[in-house]
Amino acid sequence: MARNGVAFGIQLSGTGERWFTAAAPVVDGLYFPGYSIADAAPDLGDSSITETAGLGGFAMAAAPAIVNFVGGTPEDAIANTAAMGHITLGRNGAFTLPAMNFSGTPAGSMRAKWSIPASCRLSTPASRTASRASARSGGYYARPLDCFAQAVTALAAALPEQ
Repeated sequence: MARNGVAFGIQLSGTGERWFTAAAPVVDGLYFPGYSIADAAPDLGDSSITETAGLGGFAMAAAPAIVNFVGGTPEDAIANTAAMGHITLGRNGAFTLPAMNFSGTPAGSMRAKWSIPASCRLSTPASRTASRASARSGGYYARPLDCFAQAVTALAAALPEQ
């Protein structure tokens, strides 16, 4: 997964070099005083790739201090991490979650048969627009579901018939 301020993209190992993209979302979070969502640029950066290893939004249950910064509660963090478990095949035992009985963070490939709950969100800092060079915050953004649906459809088409 990656985003460049214009598009959010996902690439799967079973679909070759193809990228599945959707418009990059704007971050909904807590903005520094004097700034608002109107000052934010669409999300960008490559840190979302860490989500596939079980970090970021997948591990928010382990980061109560950050949850407060991005506009949530510890309960929201646990719920978000639990929701991530619905779209992955396994857990990363290297990153355990005390608030969830030391289970590993959700990680790995998307499930072949899946539905992404609307509550599944990535965490990210928010960047500034060109006109407001110092606007920053942190927050969540909802995954653009269309690119995930495209990716799963292409993956299913690429699988050999049984």
